[in-house]
Amino acid sequence: MFDNKIDEIVSQIKTLEDELMDEFKKKEEEFFYTIENQKVRFQESVIDEGRSKIVSSIKYLSSFPVIVILTIPFIWAMMIPAFIADISVTIYQYICFPIYKIPKVKRKDFIIMDRHNLFYLDKVERINCWYCEYFNGVIAYAREIGARTEQFWCPIKHSKLPKEKHSRYDKFFDYGDYLKYRKELEKRRADFDDIS
Repeated sequence: MFDNKIDEIVSQIKTLEDELMDEFKKKEEEFFYTIENQKVRFQESVIDEGRSKIVSSIKYLSSFPVIVILTIPFIWAMMIPAFIADISVTIYQYICFPIYKIPKVKRKDFIIMDRHNLFYLDKVERINCWYCEYFNGVIAYAREIGARTEQFWCPIKHSKLPKEKHSRYDKFFDYGDYLKYRKELEKRRADFDDIS
């Protein structure tokens, strides 16, 4: 079993995550929207006011220095590896995860495409949001697939705490704890009960 102090901290983090979700719910009320059948519904008066504040795409783009505009092809070139990564990790988990008995990662939980539909964005802002939603969603999706794979193959923490831990890291063995590693490896490899 994990150290009691670590379990306690993980439990506190879970409690804070639940509180954070409650705060997000309050934001729905603050910005006059509800989520019905997985669709966001804003009040009509809010939509009208938001649309009246849209800046034209030309005005939006002209607010950036020319050198920034010239970087756009480099940004969009990154969609090619993102698309390849999306397809590759999806195929990988569909082939390997059933063999490893690892629950599959739900792509829709990570690649959330909704901001590009906001009524108060101009066309360029919408395209930018679409790019970021997809690109960062793919990275998060691939990271979760990698995290579950790592838990199966090599669930050992690093000697130095990473700047940002993935979702499975707290289930890993402490660096150097070879006794627990040999004793509990098979159990940890299969410990995905917390994933619904």
